[in-house]
Amino acid sequence: MPETETPTGERATTTLLVALGVSLVCSSLVASAAVVLKPRQEANRLREVQRNILEVSGLEGTVRLDEEGLERVEVRVIDLQEGTYVEVDPTGFDPAEAAKDPETSVAVPPEIDRARIGRRAKWGVVYLVRSESDELERIILPVSGQGLWSTMYGFIALEMDGNTIAAVTFYEHGETPGLGDQIADPSWRSQWEGKQVFDQEGRVRFEVAKGAVSDSDPLSTHRVDGISGATLTGNGVTHLIRYWLGDHGYGPYLDSFQGKGTP
Repeated sequence: MPETETPTGERATTTLLVALGVSLVCSSLVASAAVVLKPRQEANRLREVQRNILEVSGLEGTVRLDEEGLERVEVRVIDLQEGTYVEVDPTGFDPAEAAKDPETSVAVPPEIDRARIGRRAKWGVVYLVRSESDELERIILPVSGQGLWSTMYGFIALEMDGNTIAAVTFYEHGETPGLGDQIADPSWRSQWEGKQVFDQEGRVRFEVAKGAVSDSDPLSTHRVDGISGATLTGNGVTHLIRYWLGDHGYGPYLDSFQGKGTP
């Protein structure tokens, strides 16, 4: 018997149905994988955050990360406007999520929104590094803000005067490879050590310079070298530091470490 040729329309319909079926199966597999992997991804992200806190804590090599968190680092929640501690369990508080809710956040006035974050949570999280004798040694503050291409997330550690920078790290960003991503380079970050955030009048003066910082520069104590070819990323770093350590950020809290009150 001669073969009966399948009409063109039927072939097209069959192809479409097969393609649709494959798409649905693939979508289901991707969705299932996302659900299954989400807890692991969140755990890995938390681990990365903890690793970066350890890096700026000054404790690296002397303590370890375990399932309970980071030894000798006390986590507290603060009221950013008042600069005082809030008796809230920090493990159940996420400033990023709180910033999305008008009830738990405030709009950042455009004229001071240097970091271009739009809103911030009313409360913040701080990390207090303690010695073996339980003496407070460093203050670690989370910071974030817009760079050239991405939101940059990091931690800045201050000495107990609330002014001298002990260390800094950026653990998440999407800046240009080979240029803006140098904010994560240890050699560049090492320049921050010993720099001063505030001037004698209490103004936030820290900045990433446009080029190399000269020893003769009267503001050299507040500046680190710029990143070649990444001026806009450097500007973003300057802006996020000036916002978060200013009056609308951690400023009221840091006042207590500069003899202006008690947190």
